[in-house]
Amino acid sequence: MDFRHLKYFVAVAQERSFTRAAERLYISQPPLSRQIQQLEEELGLKLLDREARPLALTEAGRFFHARAVRMLEQLDETIAMTRRLSQVDRRLVIGFVPSTMYGALPRIARLFRARRPQVPLVLVEKTTVEQGEALKAGQIDVGFGRVRFDDPSLRREVLREEPLVLAIPTEHSLAGESGPVSLAQAAAFPQLVYPRKPRPSYADHILSLFRDQGLEPAEVQEVQEMQTALGLVAAGMGLCLVPASAQRLRRDEVVYRPLLESNATSPIIMSTRLNDQSEDIALLRELIDEVYRLQAVEKLEAERKSMPVLTGPRSSP
Repeated sequence: MDFRHLKYFVAVAQERSFTRAAERLYISQPPLSRQIQQLEEELGLKLLDREARPLALTEAGRFFHARAVRMLEQLDETIAMTRRLSQVDRRLVIGFVPSTMYGALPRIARLFRARRPQVPLVLVEKTTVEQGEALKAGQIDVGFGRVRFDDPSLRREVLREEPLVLAIPTEHSLAGESGPVSLAQAAAFPQLVYPRKPRPSYADHILSLFRDQGLEPAEVQEVQEMQTALGLVAAGMGLCLVPASAQRLRRDEVVYRPLLESNATSPIIMSTRLNDQSEDIALLRELIDEVYRLQAVEKLEAERKSMPVLTGPRSSP
């Protein structure tokens, strides 16, 4: 048995078809069937129910499939980490969801380039789910996403909970009011959510915020990107819950209002491979704390400057 057998078996198990698995692996079907037969003979049991339509796994096959997937993931992780340790093609590849580009990520990237000019930094747009797969495949080294999910092969850390704001067309009835708006008020109007796929996604997080309050939006329209959603808000097609940092995408036709519910937030989650001890990732984590400290100081300074200056009564000459 070798890793080729595992790779072939996983492809057949996932495709539920020898034909589709052969196409995915770029081989013909007969040698693929022989490889699976050899694997079953070595194990001394059947992994596939060939009589089922579509093809099905036996109980032993389901157990073996879960372990085979994990072994292949560990192989990919080992290759990626070995390359890093040997400094072959050393670089830091960061996967990110678009909304993080309106927060601290650009500043963090600039600081990293300044501290490690010899290490190429690559930024790749990927959904949170795609980041998990890319990390395990060694395609990226760090992911910044917004969706919580469990994966024992990844280390995931919530860096902060970012407040959400409601994007409203300027001519909408909610746009002219002041102060926070509630989810119940927002639910009375059509909601624009993103991305449409893959799921689970930020869209599911937003919909769950409504459902946790026992609310169902009047209408839900799914789009693929935040920029598209805000464009449709500007066109008067609905409302959209976005991270507060997205207010930097100001449009003349959109008003942003804070939410009344304190739990209406979106996490910023940093993901890495479980055992990756890279010094570049350690530096990146230090820079994140540094940037967040700077942002807190800058916020306090901006609030201080915006406060009215109180003066005492003028004395008579």
